[in-house]
Amino acid sequence: MSHEQVSIRTRDGACPAHVFTPAGAGPWPAAIFYMDGLGIRPTLFAMGQRLADAGHVVLLPDLFYRAGPHEPLDPKKVFAMPDVRTALAHLFGSIDNRRAAQDTEAFLAYLDKRGDVAGKRIGTTGYCMGGGMSLTAAGTYPDRVAAAASFHGGSLATDTDLSPHRLAPKMRARVYVAGADQDNSYPPDMAARLEKALGEAGVDHRCEIYPGALHGWTMADFPVYNEAAAERHWREMLALFAGKLR
Repeated sequence: MSHEQVSIRTRDGACPAHVFTPAGAGPWPAAIFYMDGLGIRPTLFAMGQRLADAGHVVLLPDLFYRAGPHEPLDPKKVFAMPDVRTALAHLFGSIDNRRAAQDTEAFLAYLDKRGDVAGKRIGTTGYCMGGGMSLTAAGTYPDRVAAAASFHGGSLATDTDLSPHRLAPKMRARVYVAGADQDNSYPPDMAARLEKALGEAGVDHRCEIYPGALHGWTMADFPVYNEAAAERHWREMLALFAGKLR
């Protein structure tokens, strides 16, 4: 197994990123891991390595790079803040689905240059804000993204121009979306709107709500971490990737 730190040149600057690979010589299919709103930290490293150990080259970019250098966020301190969104507005304001999709052009080019990556078709997975980015990548690069997953992603079907559901007609990937049954950022009417868009576009997809799970349930450093639901997410994601990336 290996963990590399690299810098990827995008249209807007240098994006720090982490690359995880399995043991052995490869090559392996690649996956892009779109981070959640608390950004790059040890928990995401552990998740990236677990995905790599399952047989993937995993790229985990720091999507907050436009905000400039910043220290890793400590979830305990963040959740103790009286107003998290205001405190982290400089980070959240530096990225959105459109800019993440633009960055993905550079991420794909980087993966194309690696000798340990097998083929051109990749998988994407995303968490919280990264869930929408994962689906947006699938709609923006349909010839490259073969499988796309979103876990406790928010704002997946809204009235804004950045809503991922608008890209459903362009998607060719197999899509898996898992939401929490107690999540204001992905309420039942939004879930229904997303599934309707995917269905009408003929996208091979499965959308589920995990009972008893709260927003952020996959993250081991969150107080809402749900081990049973987190393990279910791993089974679903690996099955998704195995079906399309092999």
